[in-house]
Amino acid sequence: MSKFTAEETNLICIYNTGSRTGLLSELSQMRIHLEQDETELLELSQSVMDKVTAMSNGEFDSIAAELIADFEE
Repeated sequence: MSKFTAEETNLICIYNTGSRTGLLSELSQMRIHLEQDETELLELSQSVMDKVTAMSNGEFDSIAAELIADFEE
């Protein structure tokens, strides 16, 4: 999962709905509620959205499965 930083992985874990499109939707909704001074979270969420958008559903499913396995260990 080297495609994502630790911070990006954490954000994915928080907002993951189980699907690539669901994650993108949740991140989009979260960004609406950010304040102007929350630039770091805005940049982080944009980075995740850019990377996830470039992925296929299969690639995302593979990464999501890795996240679940890491959490259960």
